[in-house]
Amino acid sequence: MTSDLDLLGQYARKNLQDAFTEIVRRHVDLVYSAAVRQVRSAQLAEEIAQSVFTDLARNAGKLSNATGGSPVLTAWLYQVTRRTAIDVVRRESRRQLREQIASEMNAMNATANEWTHIEPLLDEAMHELDETDRAAVLLRYFENKSLREVGQSLGTSDDAAQKRVSRAVDRLREFFSKRNVTVGAGGLVVLIAANAVQAAPAGLVATISTAAVLAGTAVHTSTVIAATKAITMTTLQKTLIVAALTAAVGTGIFEAHQNSQLRDQVQTLQQQQTPSTEQLRQLQRERDDATNRLTALIAENEQLKASQKAAELLKLRGEVGALRQSLANMAATNRPSAGLSALMRDPAMKEYIHQKQLKAIKERYAPLVQQLNLTPEDTEKFTQLVGDALLKGTDLASSLTQGDGDRVQTLKAMADTRTEMQNQLQALLGEAGYAQYTQFNQAIPAQTTVKLLNKQLGDNGLSDDQSAHLAQIVAAEPYAATHGIDGELDPAFFSSQEDIDAYLQQVVASNQRILDQASSFLTSQQLAALEIVQSNSINAQITKAAALTQKH
Repeated sequence: MTSDLDLLGQYARKNLQDAFTEIVRRHVDLVYSAAVRQVRSAQLAEEIAQSVFTDLARNAGKLSNATGGSPVLTAWLYQVTRRTAIDVVRRESRRQLREQIASEMNAMNATANEWTHIEPLLDEAMHELDETDRAAVLLRYFENKSLREVGQSLGTSDDAAQKRVSRAVDRLREFFSKRNVTVGAGGLVVLIAANAVQAAPAGLVATISTAAVLAGTAVHTSTVIAATKAITMTTLQKTLIVAALTAAVGTGIFEAHQNSQLRDQVQTLQQQQTPSTEQLRQLQRERDDATNRLTALIAENEQLKASQKAAELLKLRGEVGALRQSLANMAATNRPSAGLSALMRDPAMKEYIHQKQLKAIKERYAPLVQQLNLTPEDTEKFTQLVGDALLKGTDLASSLTQGDGDRVQTLKAMADTRTEMQNQLQALLGEAGYAQYTQFNQAIPAQTTVKLLNKQLGDNGLSDDQSAHLAQIVAAEPYAATHGIDGELDPAFFSSQEDIDAYLQQVVASNQRILDQASSFLTSQQLAALEIVQSNSINAQITKAAALTQKH
């Protein structure tokens, strides 16, 4: 039987189509099966197989005349199939994301007139659902819970929760359709999520709280004052507090995935605001505009390639400015005087921030404290040292938001604060203990990357070997380029636009190196999910930096 390379040579030299057809007949099953395993789609697998054999025909002359040992055609075809499948999955992921964004934006254009038709019938429609379906819709769209949270509440998986929610929405649409109210599934859920839960009348919280106290709940006076302070914070104040907590100058506290928790807090605090109805509507429209901008930025970042870094960084640069402007507009419709600097001048609010920071520090470094076997007294000293440094850093950051003082001197003071904290920790923990502390911080980006990727993948998470290998790759990257994955802001965001561009370029290059190395042991679906995690991390930093550095 003629060998593969002989057939390939006959095709290359004499253009014998029968020779090439024989090669395709021998290997098409292998190529098609490898493609199906990667993309999980028969149609896409056929496209990949066609592309692979097209590449073979194009490279027939080079392969048949290879020197230094003849290549094994089976191995060559298998490797090209894998690379092609990865490219197809990435392309499909980007296409699906664009379609999803377009669908959501179209849904958001649903007019107020549609809500006026839906509103009188909504509760009757909800009553027609069975108890479990009704609970699923309430959790997903009335309380804005994630599918994972819906599944946990109902005692089922994420996929089952998704199917139940989709089925319930279809039943709601059928109910409205029978009453001559027609609206798409996407438009219906947007209308429900945006309008079904409205802000309660001003003063209702205080009335209910007072009634509960009189009914027998004894609350200490100082606790009531602190709670009232927290309740009366505006939406923008809460956003700035969370942004300040995440701006750990040298030692990050919160992970990027807390963005979802921030949105929940914003919606809760909206109920305590007292502006007029028109102001609330204007603020909601501007918030939606900022959300659309951020969604577009995520889609653009997923298209970053090595050859397009400079152009894409310019787009990121423009989006940073746009987000800052959006936040400025939101502040103008709310309380212009309630900026971060004003919060830090309020002793009660400053203490509130400090206590939140101390709690986060204890949770984050609990494994290290146990590893070092610190006494309760030393643990308290350790927490206070880090917490005091963070509070001072937040003070300095708040001055940057106002443009107070010399910017260079302020940044130097932030660096000096970090150095002073490190010296004090070294004295407290000793040389060996401080080395373990440094090693613990260095490992956080790798651990967080694995954690966020597993969350993105859901039930189909990484194996132990994949997790260990990915953590090793991330740990080998410069800490300056990876530390932002856990929500820590880089000091470059408080400097010039050139510094921001340089930092973003460093992060993009590091992310690409991680993806290139991870392609040897991650599936195409896992690689696509890792790209999304990286993109979300960059955009979370940009959004928080825009909020923190916005002047009020």
